[in-house]
Amino acid sequence: MTAKLTIDIYSDVMCPWCIIGYNQLQKGLETLQGEIETEVRWLPFELNPDMPPEGEESLAHIARKYGRTPEQAKAGREQMRSVGARAGYSFAYSGAAPEPPAMLWNTFAAHKLLKWTLIEHGAAVQNRLKLALFDAHFQQRRAVADPEVLADVAAELGLDRAAARAAIDDAVLGEIVRAEEAGAWDMNISGVPAMLIQGKYLIPGAQEPEVYAQALRRVAAREAAKA
Repeated sequence: MTAKLTIDIYSDVMCPWCIIGYNQLQKGLETLQGEIETEVRWLPFELNPDMPPEGEESLAHIARKYGRTPEQAKAGREQMRSVGARAGYSFAYSGAAPEPPAMLWNTFAAHKLLKWTLIEHGAAVQNRLKLALFDAHFQQRRAVADPEVLADVAAELGLDRAAARAAIDDAVLGEIVRAEEAGAWDMNISGVPAMLIQGKYLIPGAQEPEVYAQALRRVAAREAAKA
């Protein structure tokens, strides 16, 4: 019998390790050969909640936040590209020339849009939107803090653009996002990705596929024993 598990992933669109961790999770699931079926839901976490609307160039941000030289920041970016490639994700720019600078943005509006998508359209559609936002940020260098850009990304997936745009301005959705962010801190989650299986088993950070597979097997066995 196939075990069914829910995985809530605390994540930020700005986080390269989040898409790496997701891809590694999918590889781990592939090794299970249908033994475990999962529903992924994305929960909000802001790495830089005080980021201004105009954003900040990523290398400058890393150098400032972590005290690195520009050369060290560039080396870190190249290392991340290599790690991403091994996980099956490209961080290379794929848009039209000239290549714009890589920026970091405030992601509160993106989290509101993701929450609306989950509520109105379910986990599978929310997952598609989250992956599209990763691509929009890392590969296309789009300003994912801009409500109009976010609404465009939603529309490109077939969602109603006007409804998506309205969701970004919805104060109630903002309260929900803030409450879920506070919940992450209550669980001592201070970095992402953080994957919460069945609402109680936490896997922090981006892991190797076999780590995810083993963890999911253990959780499935525990849940089956309780049934």
